[in-house]
Amino acid sequence: MEYRRFDKTYYIRADRGDEIISSILEVCRRENIRSAVYGGIGGCSSAEIQTFIPETGAFELREISGMLELVSLSGSITSDDNGELYHHTHAAFSFKNEDGHGMAAGHIKSVTVLYTAEIELRPVTGGVIKRKKDPETGTGFWSFCGECE
Repeated sequence: MEYRRFDKTYYIRADRGDEIISSILEVCRRENIRSAVYGGIGGCSSAEIQTFIPETGAFELREISGMLELVSLSGSITSDDNGELYHHTHAAFSFKNEDGHGMAAGHIKSVTVLYTAEIELRPVTGGVIKRKKDPETGTGFWSFCGECE
């Protein structure tokens, strides 16, 4: 993984074998970024896609692998009062299968690069977006200054 900052935006190139989410979090830790949004594209080898099931309050996990075109990656970074970072990432992948082409998308737990991934990371300026736990689902949501616990 390599990255550069131009003005207020970071550009991350993840390389073969890199895990994208951990690469984004590593840049945030190195650069003391407490909240940000990001997007990207790339060629990946595997992904763990989660779908939240409200009835059970848990995530259902699906693993995919092969030549995966990362056609869209979108997410956010937030932090808690202790400074721990959290990601909320969604992605869509296209891939070739015996029927032609398939698609898979959802909440991303992890994704590994096959060739390269190009990610634009935009830190929040003028404040920090915190993470607030939703008591009903147990998942985290954005918390703005007026809602910070």
